[in-house]
Amino acid sequence: MLDKISLLEFGPEELKEELASLELPNFRFAQIPRWYFARKAGSISEMTDLPLTLREKLAEKYTVFAAEMLAHRKSDDGTEKLLLQWPDGHRVECVLLRDDRNHRTACISIQVGCAMGCLFCASGLDGFVRNLTRGEMIEQILRLNQLLPKTERLTHLVIMGTGEPLLNLPSLLSALNAVTSQENLDISKRRVTISTVGLPQGIEKLADAEVSYRLAVSLHAPNDVLRNRIVPQNRHTGIQKIMAASDYFFEKTGRRVTFEYVLIDSLNDSREHAQELTALLRNRTAIVNLIPFNPVQGLPYKTPSPTATRDFAETLQNNGIDMKIRFRKGNSINAACGQLRRSWKESKE
Repeated sequence: MLDKISLLEFGPEELKEELASLELPNFRFAQIPRWYFARKAGSISEMTDLPLTLREKLAEKYTVFAAEMLAHRKSDDGTEKLLLQWPDGHRVECVLLRDDRNHRTACISIQVGCAMGCLFCASGLDGFVRNLTRGEMIEQILRLNQLLPKTERLTHLVIMGTGEPLLNLPSLLSALNAVTSQENLDISKRRVTISTVGLPQGIEKLADAEVSYRLAVSLHAPNDVLRNRIVPQNRHTGIQKIMAASDYFFEKTGRRVTFEYVLIDSLNDSREHAQELTALLRNRTAIVNLIPFNPVQGLPYKTPSPTATRDFAETLQNNGIDMKIRFRKGNSINAACGQLRRSWKESKE
């Protein structure tokens, strides 16, 4: 028996075309997505204002959620992580983050595995498998939204899970267009952040798409020699091309770029590195997120000392660089990208 098709794969017009043979009145095409976006329905059977016969016909071929939830982990800091398995057997992770400002943030994956091969990251240890579809990305968001009580809603969305967003941009933009729609989840576009390893052509395409999403570039090093080691993809681009593309993004959108910098003990966390980073960013309208490394089983790298982290941050601040330290969340539940997926795989082998 063939796997059922998720209704999340279809935009409004695509849904009409897909269900044309059912000859439904137009108002049904607003009712159906309202159930999974606004009313948090996870199945067709829950759509109780649809006639029973219609629900039965839809359920023969379609579903809402296509994945099986393999794991649901909760941390004391309010972080929750899901491990989902698609019908083809591949798995992805997504995370719900909470903070004391009443932000409720969904962090989702864009690909199964990752081809970027960043030195410190669990996401790419097993290599790239495939892109996720529009519906698979939306499903992650809706499943995380279901974890919230009725009095709460998702306020922010970060595309920072497994995979490189700019290598799956058409499907990603389709998914984001759906969840930011006022009729659906109504997440402000200005509260959506897309994180990239730094692909200049992809950054320019995102800028030309004329959307209001934020851009975060995973920099992790202030010079090409070190970045080639930490982020192998850099050998094909170089920092200066990434900076030029980021400048173009700012000029085109008016949104300042965030540069993510994972601090790794004795690798990229010295004052000299901070001074180099200052020189690179001094004349740019940007912000730096410093992220102390989250240890990954099987990798030799360590979290920097509090002193090294403080000295690095103070060097940036004293030179006028806008920065903040992003503290780790969900450490007890393998919340870093790729960790739960790999630990689940290893436990089954």
